Amino acid sequence: MSTPDLNLLITLDVLLAEGSVARAAQRLRLSPSAMSRALARLRESTGDPLLVRAGRGLVPTPRALELRERVGHLVQDAEAMLRPVERLDLQRLVRSFTLRSSDGFVENFGPALVARLRTEAPGVRLHFMQKTSKDSTPLRDGTVDLDTGVVDANASPEIHTRALFRDRFIGVVRNGHPLSSGSISAARYAAGEHVLVSRQGLDRGLVDDALQAVGLKRDIATVVGGFSAALALVRASDLIAAVPERHTHNLRRGLHSFTLPVATPEITLSMLWHPRMNSDPAHRWLRDCVREVCGE
Repeated sequence: MSTPDLNLLITLDVLLAEGSVARAAQRLRLSPSAMSRALARLRESTGDPLLVRAGRGLVPTPRALELRERVGHLVQDAEAMLRPVERLDLQRLVRSFTLRSSDGFVENFGPALVARLRTEAPGVRLHFMQKTSKDSTPLRDGTVDLDTGVVDANASPEIHTRALFRDRFIGVVRNGHPLSSGSISAARYAAGEHVLVSRQGLDRGLVDDALQAVGLKRDIATVVGGFSAALALVRASDLIAAVPERHTHNLRRGLHSFTLPVATPEITLSMLWHPRMNSDPAHRWLRDCVREVCGE
């Protein structure tokens, strides 16, 4: 069976509305002969004459009367689907978004983001999901609407990204720790006991690479999967943590922070989303909110 020409639906809708080949041709800006050919194709496709001569005019057949309302709704729905989206009414928007992030993001930016969303769009609910990996499958299958984090070099190429801010790693210890006073050399820093943050359970990170470059190695006493856990251990022990400064600002309250004695590369925290959401006005508004809250 050949694929039907869906453009004929528009022609049929106008023909049935006008009841005249000449008026339908004028409305669609076609010649009368072109409209007659289109009517012939419609008759062939439907197996019905649709419009038949009655005196000097045309009248619809029972089949045409049956189709008139249905085809009208189909054409209206198709036009609405292809029409540019109307202006977003945030006060009437009812929607739920899932934002996946690592610990620290919610504690640092969550309150301001939720407050802004509640003010601008009271019907929007934000669901924060813990980020346990960089797998982009949740973005593709729609489980996650927006992701935040450092973009992996092997990230899926179709995923859209936009930088939010740059960050640097700093050292953190409890108040009263030996490193909370005095100058901190690379050797003094490396001599302490450290907690390493690694979601993948790796046994080294950026700080270890920087120490190795100056001929040093630190003693990693434990490995945890997130910054919150690392800082909780630091708060209750003599362990030393290296965490991103801005990302963990609120998590570090009551702790002593210091500049690392070795140079580590800065990181860029970005937001990531699937291209199917790129033109969605509500999603675009959410992205703007996240970007502006992180830029404050």
